[in-house]
Amino acid sequence: MLHAIKKRWHDEGGYRELLLIAVPLILSTGSWSLLLFFDRMFLSWYSSEAIAAAMPAGLASFAMLCFYIGTAAYLNTFVAQYYGANEENKIGAIVWQGIYFSFTSLLLIIPAYFLVGYFFALIGHSESLQVLETQYFQILMYSALLLVINNTLGSFFSGLGKTVILMWVNILITVVNLLLDYIFIFGKYGFPEMGIRGAAYATNIAILVGFVVFVLLIFTKAHQQRFQILSSWKFQYSLFKRLIYFGMPNGARMFIDMSAFTAFLMFVGTLGTYELASSNIAFNINALSFLPMWGLMIGVAVVVGQRLGEGKPQLAEKATWSGVHIALLFFGSLGLLYILIPSVFIYPFTLNGGLQDLEGSRELIIVLLRFIAFFGLFDAIWLVFLGALEGAGDTRFIMKASFIISFGLLALPCYLYIKYFEADLLVLWTVITANVVIYCLAFYIRFKQGGWKKMSVIH
Repeated sequence: MLHAIKKRWHDEGGYRELLLIAVPLILSTGSWSLLLFFDRMFLSWYSSEAIAAAMPAGLASFAMLCFYIGTAAYLNTFVAQYYGANEENKIGAIVWQGIYFSFTSLLLIIPAYFLVGYFFALIGHSESLQVLETQYFQILMYSALLLVINNTLGSFFSGLGKTVILMWVNILITVVNLLLDYIFIFGKYGFPEMGIRGAAYATNIAILVGFVVFVLLIFTKAHQQRFQILSSWKFQYSLFKRLIYFGMPNGARMFIDMSAFTAFLMFVGTLGTYELASSNIAFNINALSFLPMWGLMIGVAVVVGQRLGEGKPQLAEKATWSGVHIALLFFGSLGLLYILIPSVFIYPFTLNGGLQDLEGSRELIIVLLRFIAFFGLFDAIWLVFLGALEGAGDTRFIMKASFIISFGLLALPCYLYIKYFEADLLVLWTVITANVVIYCLAFYIRFKQGGWKKMSVIH
């Protein structure tokens, strides 16, 4: 067994090749998981209503942008396949098409800013929660366009496999956000105490810092000489249409998944602040594992895209299975810790009087972490297969499967259960667990069928 592991470490499509690209991405998305963890931790110290409001409002804002983020960021597959096919002079043009598409997000951002209050009122949360949710959402909208553009520009580096650069930019964003979180939420160093509003302002400033750094790093003479990054600024309808054709289903998939998950949390919120705050903390702890696996997913997509661009689908398949092995090891270890020492993960939320006004929440969170330890294994494997199919360009299957599974097997059952039965939180969590398992099986079957090996987004 050790010999097989050592051999696969050095082989093409093996662990080493994948991890060289994926580790910086794992650290990048891992830095975002730490950011969310500490952000929610600070808010739990501030008040139970602040932590209860932050996740639904934050997810609603992100879900709304997912279509644009997913579509624009899909240019990383274009970049990867152009790079693998030795057509580097075409990379600058696709980056600009992604930037132009990013600006279309304003068509949704502006009306959402003014209408979001009606949305939270429609959900049926308490009036005090609605106020906090609306404030948090509206402030986040100030940086929404830059968030979309940042994902677009970051895809330039990830597609090339220069993931270390992406890692350091994201770490910078995380550090800036965390420092400002503490200062703005609690009113330190002469700043006024702003609570949940302070958390949103901290996020906005951090995203702005990331945008400035990305621009300085990308638009250079060296990148102009190699990728035509400065001279390819013209709008190219045919290339723009190709980005939309392959990227839009990816954006739709992200929107569908996040909308269904946001709906799930909204349904949980109708049970009460206790159930919503406990679920938010459990999912926030889960972000410590899920977001790093998201980085692995992007790494798999890049390797698959580059290998298919080179005309080597067998190595793309091998790299995907290497990703599955890594995902099982990572989340299996972390999931075991969720079961054996859950108090270690919950403890930061109890500091400074956190959760004192939610009696029994600690015991409930421990139960929810057991759910996560189980379905997280399937989540991690699903993300790897998702990355492989995205890297190949199989985005239309991904979109259709996501719609059926997310809405038909998560949002709709939860809605009917809440509407017609005396709802119980653990039943809702059982539904989302089954949803993740079905997702994993569906994408495994699609991957095994092998049709993705013959796909290309650039030709």
